[in-house]
Amino acid sequence: MKVRNLRWLIIGLIGLATVINYIDRSAINILWPYIYKEFGIADADSKNALAIITTFFMIAYAAGQTATGKMMDAIGTRLGMVVSIIGWSISIALHSVARSLASFNIFRAMLGFSEAGNWPGATKSNAEWFPPKERAIAQGIFGASASAGSVVAAPVIASIALAFGWRATFVGIALLGVLWIIPWLIVNKNTPDKHPWITKDEQDHIKGEEWTLLSRGNNSKAYSWKELLRFRNTWGVISSRFFIDPVWWMFVTWLPTFLKEQFAFDLKQIGAFAWVPYLFAAIGGLLGGFYSSALVKKGVDATAARKKAITIGCVIMLVALAAIAFYLDQLKDNANVAIALISATLFGFQFLINNLQTLPSDYFHGKNVGTVAGMGGTSAVVGTIVITLLVPALTRTNYTSFFVLGALLVPVAWACIIFISSKKTSM
Repeated sequence: MKVRNLRWLIIGLIGLATVINYIDRSAINILWPYIYKEFGIADADSKNALAIITTFFMIAYAAGQTATGKMMDAIGTRLGMVVSIIGWSISIALHSVARSLASFNIFRAMLGFSEAGNWPGATKSNAEWFPPKERAIAQGIFGASASAGSVVAAPVIASIALAFGWRATFVGIALLGVLWIIPWLIVNKNTPDKHPWITKDEQDHIKGEEWTLLSRGNNSKAYSWKELLRFRNTWGVISSRFFIDPVWWMFVTWLPTFLKEQFAFDLKQIGAFAWVPYLFAAIGGLLGGFYSSALVKKGVDATAARKKAITIGCVIMLVALAAIAFYLDQLKDNANVAIALISATLFGFQFLINNLQTLPSDYFHGKNVGTVAGMGGTSAVVGTIVITLLVPALTRTNYTSFFVLGALLVPVAWACIIFISSKKTSM
């Protein structure tokens, strides 16, 4: 049996895994403003408690990014993704038996470590299955799936929780990951050079580009983490993600709390409105991928095309965040305008981040792509931990400093990727 355009089916399954990933991780942020009192936590301490829970998740997520990136290079994405999704499905199910803040912290750490594998796994699959001119589109689909997961998460989680309670919600969403494994193992039988379903035309399409990952990658040296840090390109990826990813996580973690405190939203309203910014984020992810891929098809160097897309995304983010920070007091009676500006911010982020996440497959080949992607993910999480711990203090009286901080991080991240990275690719 031969399947035409098999590569798009592979990235579609990875996109579906990413949707599940974001439903799982978003659940606690959506539910927390309405369940923390069950654990004896006072109103004044609720944000600090959520910051602690998020920090445990992020510390494990940081370690998981680097460890699972190495795992993907060692055992391949087919088995690597299965290991990751089994781990995070078990972890999210265990949330249903949490009885204290301490048990939540343990289960969130387990979830963070296992969920991390989705990102280096997706980047490596992208490098294996797509030629350079299509990688940003593929990464855009993958990135849009993260946003789609957040779009689905708010109404689905709110509905299940209102109908069956929050503990049943965690068990229900855990089953999604287990079900995903079945089509993944059936469809993703091997890499493109050995897959029995791939057509000769598609195989030639994947291979017939500037260089062939499968031929060069199998013979390339697998660098250690220390050796990879000798490359400027590694530092460009690491440093830019340290500064830009926290902006996304500021909203993933705190958007429900912000809407509750700023506009007195209840859980039903969270379910009705919190998904909107992520819909625009999904659109941004797709458009960012199409934009840079269109430039590559016109003959623009792949890394230059990615950087142009990154610049556009940064400008959109900076304008939107600055507007929110400046007009926040006036927006208290205009929730729709605030949500629109937040939507623009997340649109800009996804427009750029998929191009940034594609750079490891442009800069490196074969046995190093997953590792570099994982290192970048770890750096992103470290930056997010720092910002997460600052948020409760920054938002004690209002959220102006919250948005100012987000606006300041954007140009720093842009400078890192533009001025640190070189055009030279590495093995």
